[in-house]
Amino acid sequence: MIKLMNILQNYLKVKRIQKYSPENFRKWQNKQLQKHLRWINKNSPYYQQLGKDGLANLTNLTHYPFMNKQLMMDNFDNLNTQGVRKDEAFKIAMNAEENRDFSPKIGSTTVGLSSGTSGNRGIFLVSKEEQSTWAGTILAKLLPNGFKNKEKIAFFLRANSNLYESVRSKKIEFAFYDLLDQFDSHIKRLEDYQPTILAAPPSMVRRIASAVKENKLHIQPIKIITMAEVLDPLDEAYIEKVFKQKIHQVYQCTEGFLGCTCSHGTIHLNEDIVYIEKEFLDAEKTKFYPIITDYKRRTQPIIRYRLNDILTLKSKPCPCGSPMLAIEQIEGRMDDLFILKNKQNGQLEYVFPDFIRRACITASENLKEYKVIQHSVQDLEVQCLVFDEDKRQETEESIRANLMAYLQDQYLIPKITYRKYQENHRLTKLKRIQSNVGIDEVVQNVQ
Repeated sequence: MIKLMNILQNYLKVKRIQKYSPENFRKWQNKQLQKHLRWINKNSPYYQQLGKDGLANLTNLTHYPFMNKQLMMDNFDNLNTQGVRKDEAFKIAMNAEENRDFSPKIGSTTVGLSSGTSGNRGIFLVSKEEQSTWAGTILAKLLPNGFKNKEKIAFFLRANSNLYESVRSKKIEFAFYDLLDQFDSHIKRLEDYQPTILAAPPSMVRRIASAVKENKLHIQPIKIITMAEVLDPLDEAYIEKVFKQKIHQVYQCTEGFLGCTCSHGTIHLNEDIVYIEKEFLDAEKTKFYPIITDYKRRTQPIIRYRLNDILTLKSKPCPCGSPMLAIEQIEGRMDDLFILKNKQNGQLEYVFPDFIRRACITASENLKEYKVIQHSVQDLEVQCLVFDEDKRQETEESIRANLMAYLQDQYLIPKITYRKYQENHRLTKLKRIQSNVGIDEVVQNVQ
């Protein structure tokens, strides 16, 4: 267990930084970044060798090579600064998954396994000091009343971790809910636990909201936080209506705690712990892939790590006054992009998931759940779950009309097939917009 004093120190530090002016914040951020790079250059064998080989000017971040999951796993042994071997770490992580016991460590280092939503599974390492930083940061940003009141946090995840268990005191209590467990057991535990904060994937929060609406569960959390999946406006509206409060989001992945919503509901990237470079995807420079450098992670350096998440910049400043980058929405991943043929030049082009999403959610109030899956450039599958079956055909036709209205002026419209709605497995992240088109096969034709 991490000492509460360490968490409190990080908590107060985050609160102080949030009050910086934009100019002072950028100066502070650059100082932290340079300090971190100097440390990594001395302690990571991987980056030491890059410097010796003259492959990178390691005093300038832009000269560092890009990193991704495959490169990180290929160079795992030399990249980390604790001498941890990949085979040993993988064995511990897999045993934890199979036995649902997430307490084993390598020395004082926590070992975890990523969910593999963006490809092959990866291993992550977090030191005890880094756990303190994470805990202090997440508490500073997410606790509605600071340390004034006792908070009981119900935390739904695919896997528990020493990282999450690190936060426990007289004022803070975490309860881990395993997504593998039956939903009925979650309902019983929640009823007994009476959480003040509920944190879970949107698909799980929606199920919990349905149980509350049907009087099968009686809880009144003061704050609801979604994570791990894209928060669809359909879910957001339903959950907010049931619980009568604004839904907050956490943007976190294996590579770090990347962002969360402020009191105004705006997602801010956590630039106090992560440096963000933007790889823009559109001419207007509103949508981008984040390239992250986490200057709090030393055990397993995260430097110029390219994520395939699609983020949309907020066009207007957030009223909260935070100096950190504001995001309009997290649209999904690169593999959520649809690929359609342009009517004018015959070229294949990317279509952002937000267009497809809005075509569905604005189609009909009868729509309860949906999925849109692209199987090929010529074939779209739409799955609908409706409130009133007598109005199913009308709902499906409204979705078709909306898709046509959004797409027909610019693209050749693929065949749209309607099929029965398929529920997700408990450990599978809900993706309402999904492309099964082989991007690698057509990317050379995409403009």
